[in-house]
Amino acid sequence: MGGSKVITGRCLCGAARYESPGPELFSIVCHCRDCQRASGGGGVPVLGVPRASFSGIGPIKQVYTKGGSGHSAVRNICIECGSLLFGTPESAPDLVTIYAGTLDDCAAFVPNAALFVSQRPPWAALAIPLVEYERMPPPDDAS
Repeated sequence: MGGSKVITGRCLCGAARYESPGPELFSIVCHCRDCQRASGGGGVPVLGVPRASFSGIGPIKQVYTKGGSGHSAVRNICIECGSLLFGTPESAPDLVTIYAGTLDDCAAFVPNAALFVSQRPPWAALAIPLVEYERMPPPDDAS
């Protein structure tokens, strides 16, 4: 997404919205089983932004599940339509992970890595070449 454009998005019904001035910290596709089950798909495209400058507005509910880190994976959904909007992982309290499909300009999302490809179903192979990690990348490789 880059640049200084404000990142905005909404749920399916439009009752819940969010915005962030950024900066975008990373853009990835996560193929872990948790993301597959939460989304009903082969993986979740997400981008990270700082939590301090992020705001969510509307009927948003937090759903907690135990993540791979042992901390809660917190998914924020619209109470009205059930859309997954963004994550606020307890393992990274300064971070928000925005689900790219909810972006107002989802075409601006350009992932640069795929995580947990060891758990990716064969039918969920990506059509674009990305750096792939079997699990989570080492901290100095994170983009």
